[in-house]
Amino acid sequence: MNELLVGDIGGTNARFALWRDNQLHAVRVLPTADYTSLEQAIQAYLHEQGIARGELAAICLAVAGPVDGDEFQFTNNHWRLSRRAFCDMLQVKQLLLLNDFSAMALGMTRLLPGEFQAVCAGDADPARPALVIGPGTGLGVGSLLHLNQQQWMAVPGEGGHVDLPVGNAREAAIHQQMQSQIGHVSAETVLSGGGLVRLYQAMCALDGVQPVHLSPAEVTEAALAGEPQALAVIEQFCCFLGRVAGNNVLTLGARGGVYIVGGVIPRFAELFLRSGFAASFADKGCMSGYFAGIPVWLVTAEFSGLLGAGVALQQTMSLPRN
Repeated sequence: MNELLVGDIGGTNARFALWRDNQLHAVRVLPTADYTSLEQAIQAYLHEQGIARGELAAICLAVAGPVDGDEFQFTNNHWRLSRRAFCDMLQVKQLLLLNDFSAMALGMTRLLPGEFQAVCAGDADPARPALVIGPGTGLGVGSLLHLNQQQWMAVPGEGGHVDLPVGNAREAAIHQQMQSQIGHVSAETVLSGGGLVRLYQAMCALDGVQPVHLSPAEVTEAALAGEPQALAVIEQFCCFLGRVAGNNVLTLGARGGVYIVGGVIPRFAELFLRSGFAASFADKGCMSGYFAGIPVWLVTAEFSGLLGAGVALQQTMSLPRN
């Protein structure tokens, strides 16, 4: 057999699938806490699929962190990986490690109807970069380039760590409140799961309101239930995301469109779609007209990282060999 295995390794769960006919098959989600090593988790998956060691042609894993060198320490769980030992144990000749947000970006090339919805209407220019940005545990930012009919390139970056942009007096007050507490305020300081709570606490302090919510889920649930303070926090979160996304579009020339990904926004998708995101996105003074016609999509696909790992593996396998 010449099976291809793809994986998307997170802090809590590891997702695995077989890549056949340019599609995912037999997707499984395994808790990382249940396995002492990545190899053990993969062996459990292969056993479930009736695949023996030595029957895999190649593996591609999307992982959080830099992917150079033989040794890899997962930044969000207890696993470690030696490329050489890994390949020897599983009897696989080719292992491709891919930055998790690069995989997420490549996954945008395989979205199906129903897995995304329009936030801002427009026509993407395929000759220009697309921006992929996603609030989750942190704030991921990357770009996607269409090289030719069959090839895409994901370019990772650290755009989540740019300074948090300020567009009005209220945002300046929020920034000052947060800076007095933590020092430097990056975009990720606010635009992440933990950042949502940090924003809630800052806005409560400014408004003289006693904070009662301790987690992102609590803030989100309160907003969905109509609580005014939580609603104001979600609105401000969306506006900050618009400003950061707009800044990245100008920097990249990203007229190929913008994909909003990650686990945070889909939890309050309807509030996001009604928010001030679009206005803040294009609020760039003399350059505001630049944003006319740039499409923005909210992505709700469940396994974009796995899809991207499959795309990366397929592109690698199809390259000519010297």
